[in-house]
Amino acid sequence: MTSEEAQRLIAEGALVIDVRRVQDWRRAHIPGSIHIPLGELEGRADELPDDRMLLTFCTGGLLSSGAANLLAELGFEATNMARGLIDWRAAGGELVSGE
Repeated sequence: MTSEEAQRLIAEGALVIDVRRVQDWRRAHIPGSIHIPLGELEGRADELPDDRMLLTFCTGGLLSSGAANLLAELGFEATNMARGLIDWRAAGGELVSGE
């Protein structure tokens, strides 16, 4: 999905799951997103709501594609933001830094 489509889904209540490394998260992330590194995702899936669309996010879309597939296998409604932070920035999406 494109960043424009992602922005629409977020406005409709989708939750962004950022699966990047902690140092990448601290540098910049989407406001309101939660951080669960890809390697921890399966073990922490019980922290995620099962009544909202989950939108996975990374720098370029590759890691988050695998994350969306994993979440779908676990029974969540999940999709991936293709090209991640690259497209998000290009579309003027808001970012914050820090924890």
